[in-house]
Amino acid sequence: MKQLQKFYPHFLALIGFITISIVYFYPVLQGKKIFQSDIVQYTGMAKEQNDFRAEYHTEPYWTNSAFGGMPTYQLGANYPHDYIGKLDDLLRFLPRPADYLFLYFLGFYGLLLVFRVDPLKAFFGALAFGFSTYLIVILGVGHNAKAHAIAYMPLVVAGFILVFRKKYLHGGILTMLAVALEINANHFQMTYYLLFLLMVLGIYLLYKLFQEKDLKSLPKIAGTFAVAVALAVGVNATSLMATKEYTDSSIRGKSELTFNADGSKNNTTASMSNDYITEYSYGIGESLDLIAPRLFGGSNVENVGKDSKLYEFIINQGGSEEEASQFAESAPTYWGDQPIVAAPAYIGAIVFFLCVLALYHDKRKIKYAFVAGALLSLLLSWGKNFSGLTNFFIEYVPLYDKFRAVSSIQVILELCIPVLAIMGLQSFFKDTENQKKSLLYTAATSIGLIVVLFLAKSMFSFSTENDGYYIQAYGKEMGTAFVQALKADRASLFMADLLRSGFFMAVAFGALWFYLKGKLAQNTAIILVGIFMVGDLFFVDKNYVSNNPKQFKSAREVDQPFEPTPADEEILKDKSVYRVYELQGRLQGRTSYFHKSVGGYSAVRPRRYDQLFDYQIDKKLADLGSNIDPKTLSLTKNIPVLDALNIKYLLVEVKDGQSVPITNPFANGNAWFVSELRKVNSADEEMKALDKLDTKNIAVFNPGPFIKTKVNKAFVKDSTATIQLKVYKPNHIEYTSNNANDGFAVFSETYYKDGWKATIDGKEEEIFRTDYVLRGLYIPKGKHTIEFNFEPQVVKTGSSIALFSSIGMLLVILGGVYVDQKKKKQA
Repeated sequence: MKQLQKFYPHFLALIGFITISIVYFYPVLQGKKIFQSDIVQYTGMAKEQNDFRAEYHTEPYWTNSAFGGMPTYQLGANYPHDYIGKLDDLLRFLPRPADYLFLYFLGFYGLLLVFRVDPLKAFFGALAFGFSTYLIVILGVGHNAKAHAIAYMPLVVAGFILVFRKKYLHGGILTMLAVALEINANHFQMTYYLLFLLMVLGIYLLYKLFQEKDLKSLPKIAGTFAVAVALAVGVNATSLMATKEYTDSSIRGKSELTFNADGSKNNTTASMSNDYITEYSYGIGESLDLIAPRLFGGSNVENVGKDSKLYEFIINQGGSEEEASQFAESAPTYWGDQPIVAAPAYIGAIVFFLCVLALYHDKRKIKYAFVAGALLSLLLSWGKNFSGLTNFFIEYVPLYDKFRAVSSIQVILELCIPVLAIMGLQSFFKDTENQKKSLLYTAATSIGLIVVLFLAKSMFSFSTENDGYYIQAYGKEMGTAFVQALKADRASLFMADLLRSGFFMAVAFGALWFYLKGKLAQNTAIILVGIFMVGDLFFVDKNYVSNNPKQFKSAREVDQPFEPTPADEEILKDKSVYRVYELQGRLQGRTSYFHKSVGGYSAVRPRRYDQLFDYQIDKKLADLGSNIDPKTLSLTKNIPVLDALNIKYLLVEVKDGQSVPITNPFANGNAWFVSELRKVNSADEEMKALDKLDTKNIAVFNPGPFIKTKVNKAFVKDSTATIQLKVYKPNHIEYTSNNANDGFAVFSETYYKDGWKATIDGKEEEIFRTDYVLRGLYIPKGKHTIEFNFEPQVVKTGSSIALFSSIGMLLVILGGVYVDQKKKKQA
C-alpha cells in the first residue's frame, strides 16, 4: 500500500501530461492531423519507398524518385532488429504531434525527479519545458526528428548525473535506455549538441570527485558508462553505420572540388561553407526574445491587428478593410538577423525569473554547470555574429562543420534554464535562510532588466535590410511610408511584450512574497506560480501553433498532400522510365511524389549530384526560353549533361503560375554504349570535362582509389548494338544487351560505391563512376543479361550487431531487476 501511495503523485502527473498533450492538440481526437510543411515534403520524397514497402513487404533502402537516386537511410528506412524503436513506439502511443509533447513532459519530469524535486514542482517544470515556444514551433513546421531527439535529452542528462552519484545500477540502466532512444530519434545534430552539455556537466562532476578525494569511484563510473553507451550504440548500429557510410557522399561530406561554381578558389576545409553553416545565426540583441517574445518582431508573419499602424496605412492609401486586415494579419514585423523565423525562441518570463532566483538562492554548485552550458549554447547560437568562437569550432572541433543552422544549438539553453528555474523554486521553499534577500535581488535583476530595456527603446532601430525590398517594390514614397508603419508596429510589439513579461515576473514575485508574509500556503504559491508560468508560454505558443483549419486538416489531406497538375498528368501518360526536372523548385519533394525527379527535399542530398546542377546544368539553362519551340513545347538544342541524366521532361512555370511540360527529345535514355572512355585524374578534371562533353559518345571517369579493373579507352560503337531496360525497381534494375563488339555502357543511374552490385549473366562485375555521377560498366560482346541489385552490407552487419546488443541490453535490465530485488529483500 505504501508503494502505491509513493507512486500515486507520479501517476497523477502522467495522467496530467497525457491529458494536456491531447487537449493542446485536440483536433487529433477528431481524426485530423497536423499539416507540417517539412513532413509534406518528406511525404513526397518517401512515396516511392513507401509504395514499394506496401507492395513487396520489404525495404528497398534506395529510392530513384529523388536526386536521381539515393539511399533511404535518412528517409525513414526500417531496419531489422530495431527493438529500441519498438520501445520508442510504445512511449509515443499518442497521436502525432501530441506524442512528442508528451515525451517533452515525461523526459523533463524524470530529470527533475533526479534533482529530488517534489512531484508538484516537477509537474509544472515539465510543462514549462514542453511549452517552450521553440519546442512547440518545431512541431508545427514538422521538425519531428529534432523534437524527438530533444525530448530524450533530459533523460540522458538524468542518467548521466545518477551514475556520477554512484547509483550505478539505476543510473546505468537509465543512461543505456535514454542514450539508445536518443540515438534512435535519428537527429544527430541535436545529439551532438547534447554532448556539449554532457561535457560541461562531466567537467564539474569530475572536479567534485577530485574535491571529495573519491577517485576510487572513477573506474566504476567509467565502466558503467562504457557498458551503457556500448549497448545503446549497438542497438542502433544499423542506423549509425548506414549514416556514417552515406555522410561522405552527401553535402555533409567534404567537397573534392578545389574551385567554386563561379570559378573562384574553394578555400574552405569544412564539409560545408561557413556561410551555409551560419546562415541561421541569432543576433546578439535578438537573444532578448528569450525573456520577451516579440522584442525583435516575433516571426516573419505576425498579426498586428486593426489597431496597428500598418492597418491604418493601408486604409489611408485607399485600401478596403478586407485588404487592410490581410496586411495586418500577415505583417512582416521580424527585424532580427535570421533569414526566416517561424516564431521567437521564448523560454518564459517566469522561467527566467526563477532561473535568476536559483543563481541567488540555490546553494548547489551544479547550477554553475547548467549556467555554463546555457552560456556556451547562447554564444554558439550567435554564429556569424560571434565569428571568432564560431570559426574556431568549425575549424577545430570535430564534426561541428557537419551541421548547419547554428541557431538551433539554443535547445541546450532551453533545457538548462528551466532546470535552473525549478532548482530556484525548489530551493526557495527548502532553504529558509535569506529568502527575502534572494527574492528582492531576483526582482531587482529580472524586472530591472525589463525596465532598462523599456527605457532604452530609442537605442533600437526597428529596421532590417529586408525593408529595402518594400521601398523598391512600392516606390520610394509609398514604400518608405509602408516601412515607417512597420517600424511603428515593431516598436509597439517591443513595448507591449516588455510590459507583458514584466507583469508575469511581478506575479511570480507577488506569489512568493505573499508566501513569505504568511498570506499564501506553500502549495497555493507553487500552483499560482506554476499556472502563470505555463499559461504565459501557452498563450504565446498559440500565436504560432494553433488548432485552426490551416494547421489541422483531414487525414487524407495530410497523407496525400499533393494533387497532380495538368502538367503532371500529361507527363504521366509516358509509361517509359525517365527523369523530370522542375526548374522553379528543384529542392522540394512535390515532384518526387509523382515522378522520378532530379531534385528533392533533403538536408543530406547527394553532394556530387547537387554540384552537377550548381556547376553545370543551371548555368546551361540560363537562356532556356530561347531554346524552346513554342509550338511543340520541346527543346530545340541538346544540353549533354542534362541528356545524360535522362531528363526527358522539364517542368517550367509560365506567367499564370502554372507549369507546362517541356520535352527533351535529346535525352540519352536509360543506358547507351559509348565509343571512348576518357580518363581524368581528379574531381576538378571530371567536372571541367563535362563543360563540352559529348555524353552520347564519350564517358569521363576518374579511377580514384576504387576502380581496379583496367579497360580499353576506345571502343567500336556499332549502330546495331542495343541495350534495353527490362525491369526497373528501386533496388533492382535489369537490362539486356546485344553487341557485336566489346563495349562500355553508361547507365543514367546514380553511382554509389557501397551496396550496389552489378552482374552480367550472373557474374559480378565492377561498376565505374562515369560522367561525375553516373554508373558505367564494361560489357563483353554478345548477348547478355545485366542486373544491378542494391544489397547494402552495412544493413546486414548492423542488424546483426543490433540483435546481439538488444539481447545484451535485455540481460542487463533483467540482471538489474534481480539485483535490485535481492537488495530489497536483504534490507
